[in-house]
Amino acid sequence: MNFSGFTTLSFGLLFFILYGFALLVQLWYYLGYFSRLAFYKKSELPSNTPPVSIIICARNEDHNIVEFLPHIFEQEYPEFEVVVVNDCSFDNTGDILKEFAKKHSNLKIVTIKQDDYYSHGKKVALMVGIKGATHEHLLLTDADCKPNSKDWVHNMMQHFTTETEIVLGYGGYEKQTGFLNKIIRFDTFMIALNFLSFALAGKTYMGTGRNLAYKKSLFFKMKGFASHYHIQSGDDDLFVNEAATKQNSKIEISIDSHTVSRVKKTYKDWFRQKRRHVTTFKHYNAASKFRLGMISFSQYLFFVSFVALMILQFNLILVLLLFLLRLSIQLIIFNKSMKQLAEKDLLVISPLIELMLLVIYPMIALSNLTRKKNNWK
Repeated sequence: MNFSGFTTLSFGLLFFILYGFALLVQLWYYLGYFSRLAFYKKSELPSNTPPVSIIICARNEDHNIVEFLPHIFEQEYPEFEVVVVNDCSFDNTGDILKEFAKKHSNLKIVTIKQDDYYSHGKKVALMVGIKGATHEHLLLTDADCKPNSKDWVHNMMQHFTTETEIVLGYGGYEKQTGFLNKIIRFDTFMIALNFLSFALAGKTYMGTGRNLAYKKSLFFKMKGFASHYHIQSGDDDLFVNEAATKQNSKIEISIDSHTVSRVKKTYKDWFRQKRRHVTTFKHYNAASKFRLGMISFSQYLFFVSFVALMILQFNLILVLLLFLLRLSIQLIIFNKSMKQLAEKDLLVISPLIELMLLVIYPMIALSNLTRKKNNWK
């Protein structure tokens, strides 16, 4: 007897079931979660302007400080100080900061000297800066970041209340020519689409240190970075993952509240940066890992099943219609969300970059198995 036709039909049906399951999971996330950011409208907020300490950690950042620190001092806000932690710099960072201090009385310089017997990561520098901060409300950014407007501080601070202890902002990257720039910015957009959407659903799991605010009292209540001090990364996302609750977190996504960072120029440098960032995922709480894991799993399952169904030529019209259904909903959500985050030029190329990232991320995970440690950033 010839069972080839039966076998093809059986495999086709199996892959179609998997395809349908993956599609339903994807639609659940796009319509149930990501649509929250896509159609988010900021409610009216009271004019809340608590004093704030802006904290920046810098190691050998003399060129970035010259370019970006003036934008911090240009903020139109009643009362703020800028705490810059000069962490063992051996370039001109220290001298440049002293020159800034002559012009700006609200600059506080904290210097960490090199210790030949003890090496430390960025978490130590940030902890020193927080301890040296005068005010209860803290706003974090990086030395290579600049605010999108003079109202950056105001937009981030207006969300704070007695109940709100964390405000998540968007930290994008500068727009340049070249395909790598689009990959980096799309990857950053997707990360933000996830964490901002989940925050709106009351399931906050991370923030980015390029644009993040929280209360000093919360930092000490959580004992700082004590639970993950041994982990190289995570001064932002692991802290938020541990400290955030359904009630204490808000988001701020207005264009004026964004920060813009220098973007990596080579694939090698970006790959190295991503290797550091992805190491923190395994330390998230179980609920966060499950939700994020299901997003990735359903993506891979969807595309693998689609390819298999195309090869098997199983009900091609229905399979293609379902593929177009996902693509249409995805592009609608992307279009609205990219408009929110000022990344709309990425829309047309987004399906291609999505597929590329599905190949790149496993490569990053594998490369981390032989990774050499780097103690800062």
